[in-house]
Amino acid sequence: MGANEDQEMELEALRSIYEGDESFRELSPVSFQYRIGENGDPKAFLIEISWTETYPQTPPIISMNAFFNNTISSDVKQSILAKLQEAVEVHLGTAMTYTLFEYAKDNKEQFMENHHPIHSATSISNIISAETPNTAPSSKKKDKKEQLSKAQKRKLADKTDHKGELPRGWNWVDVVKLSKTGSKDDE
Repeated sequence: MGANEDQEMELEALRSIYEGDESFRELSPVSFQYRIGENGDPKAFLIEISWTETYPQTPPIISMNAFFNNTISSDVKQSILAKLQEAVEVHLGTAMTYTLFEYAKDNKEQFMENHHPIHSATSISNIISAETPNTAPSSKKKDKKEQLSKAQKRKLADKTDHKGELPRGWNWVDVVKLSKTGSKDDE
């Protein structure tokens, strides 16, 4: 069997195994992501596996560069990748994507034992929350209605009908006045 036939069979198997699994994502027919851990779990991480043209005879490309992993230190990422590479060497020549995802799921706690979240995400939320009070008063000012004096209100009431609407033609121009001023310019 050639590499392409092996890949087609493994792709079919992955699609049937992970059908309906929200943690699994097929980025392309040769590239897959799997989230290890639940959403909101501080020790959750995302693994991306991409097949080379000669996979499974050659190792797949394993990456943890997804934005989802931005709170994981590079040391922990390197440790996880090193352990996954060891598993790749054991399974070289066989369909191993499912095996690697399951290996990561089974060893999640061990992989993340030295994980201390990087505070870049919290500092961003602190910046946002620090800016929020500053933006809130300005939005209140925009929502605030225009204050009119009694004279302005009286003038507005005189122009409008009992429903508060301006009468038809309130902004029309008097054609007779315009024609009289126009005739002076012509002379």
